[in-house]
Amino acid sequence: MSYPTLEERVQSAIESIRAYLQADGGDIRLINIQEDSIVQIEFLGACRSCNMNELTLRAGVEAAIKKAAPEIRSVVILE
Repeated sequence: MSYPTLEERVQSAIESIRAYLQADGGDIRLINIQEDSIVQIEFLGACRSCNMNELTLRAGVEAAIKKAAPEIRSVVILE
């Protein structure tokens, strides 16, 4: 039996919240998972310029990713 990789778990977490972002005209893309367990993402569409994207990041994206992959230390937005 093979277990999902770290990247697969992070992608799955992103997919689980993608519909909420798309409902508001935005989206999200995984850029990279660094060796120091920091996930880099990019907000797309309306999420890019939304003044609430930091709250969305912490309350939604980071929480979902850390639930799926507890070894992740943090999630950062790349511009």
